[in-house]
Amino acid sequence: MTADNLLNKVDKTKMPRHVAIIMDGNGRWASLQGLLRSAGHTAGVKTLKKILTTAVNLKLEALTVYAFSTENWKRPLTEVEFLMHLFSEYLENEKMEMHQNNVRLKFFGRTEDFSPLIQSQIKSATELMKNNTGVKFNIAADYGGQDEIVRAAQKLARKVAAGEISAEQISASVFEDELDTVGQPPVDLLIRTGGDLRISNFLLWQAAYAELYFTKTNFPEFTPEEFVDALINFGKRDRRFGGVNLV
Repeated sequence: MTADNLLNKVDKTKMPRHVAIIMDGNGRWASLQGLLRSAGHTAGVKTLKKILTTAVNLKLEALTVYAFSTENWKRPLTEVEFLMHLFSEYLENEKMEMHQNNVRLKFFGRTEDFSPLIQSQIKSATELMKNNTGVKFNIAADYGGQDEIVRAAQKLARKVAAGEISAEQISASVFEDELDTVGQPPVDLLIRTGGDLRISNFLLWQAAYAELYFTKTNFPEFTPEEFVDALINFGKRDRRFGGVNLV
């Protein structure tokens, strides 16, 4: 299927504004191929590039991917070190193409825990793209939904202690302004590849009313066609946000 035919399959009036992806199954894919887990992560990066390109061509408002969780530090040291190297390489190799495609890059999570080199690369890439007006491409790195909520609560607690705001003034919208996702639309569609049926501490607040799409496809084999199929599936959902459709 050509790129144009693929994009024409989507009803633009029923597109989600914000799609989030748990990119799972890289290691399982590699094992099935008789390869090291590192090969799966490398293949996953190639898939991510294709998915981002599709999002750009569809003029999706926001795309968030789960790149590295707060719990991923528990993995074997060799795997963590490889992931850090891959992360650094991705930023260096892809930032100019993302910029040319008008992508606006942002990072969620405790990025201050990364190496000085990666922190510098994150700062450089986000600064380069800060005025772009295309797809908001968010990378959740050293991120956990519970950790994000705790950090937001701590910020508000400090403001209350300083007399800048009263506890009674804290509303959902005020709380959202302290989250990593400030300025982003709520998640409409949450996709998880790799076969597991859980959200793994990802965007817990933002995905409160997200539609969920689970696929057994491991992320390295998650094609733009299946991504588009997920968007089409979303367009067929009856979203009631806790209400009742009386029609």
